[in-house]
Amino acid sequence: VSPWDIALCATGTAVAGENALVLAVLFYTPSLRAPMFLLIGSLALADLLAGLGLVANFAVRYLLRPPSEAAELGAAGLLLAAFSASVCSLLAITVDRYLSLYNALTYHSERTLGFTCAMVLLMWLLCLGVGLLPLLGWNCLRDQSACSILRPVTKDNAAVLAVTFLLLFALMMQLYLQICKIAFRHAQQIAVQHQFIATAQATSTRKGLSTLSLILGTFALCWIPFAIYSLVADSTYPVVYTYSLALPATCNSLINPIIYAFRNPDIQKSLWLACCGCVPSTFSSRPRTSSDV
Repeated sequence: VSPWDIALCATGTAVAGENALVLAVLFYTPSLRAPMFLLIGSLALADLLAGLGLVANFAVRYLLRPPSEAAELGAAGLLLAAFSASVCSLLAITVDRYLSLYNALTYHSERTLGFTCAMVLLMWLLCLGVGLLPLLGWNCLRDQSACSILRPVTKDNAAVLAVTFLLLFALMMQLYLQICKIAFRHAQQIAVQHQFIATAQATSTRKGLSTLSLILGTFALCWIPFAIYSLVADSTYPVVYTYSLALPATCNSLINPIIYAFRNPDIQKSLWLACCGCVPSTFSSRPRTSSDV
């Protein structure tokens, strides 16, 4: 058994457990029903399935005897669908934060729960379609020379997926740059109108920028090297390179709950209530909204 596969399986188990906790908190807390929390729940569900996909891939490779092509393609499809949904959920959260600032006056009337549910459902149907591709012919089981580092996906199809991911990341970066501009403009307007809160507003803006740096930096460090490697490499490259880049990419699903869920005051409060039945006296009661960058 490869130690890299054991590491991926262990990471998948941790990812599944952590994101299952996020989903449990969102499900059992009636106050967490806003569109923002629905998007966080979509991200947690995608990462949960990604973790289960890593465990399933390990089971298919080492525990299933005799090997089954259908099981291998199914496990690969689950990983493709889950990670696609994870990236798309991150993009949806980015778009939601941008709209909450760009259309601040009409945001709450336009972004209803029903509208968000419809958009999330459409996104998941698209990602499930991506997950079905290996079963529909996007595989190299009949021609091993055409395999990419993402076996059983072919090299050409892996390149398409990598380019699509890089385009989505570029869109996310552009949106976050626009969020920065809008946040700075709002800060300047508030500072002019109310000079006595300029310092507090500057502190809030700096906090927002640090959050943006954390979001973009983590996402880029985890996924960009693996995406670029998928463009240039094929199945003849040493497998250690693939594992060493795939493991950080999967760890992004381990970090997402920390960035998007556990740092949210409302979710923190629910966790405190669930774990010890109380909320610390030092806990901030200020609710976080979608406009918090």
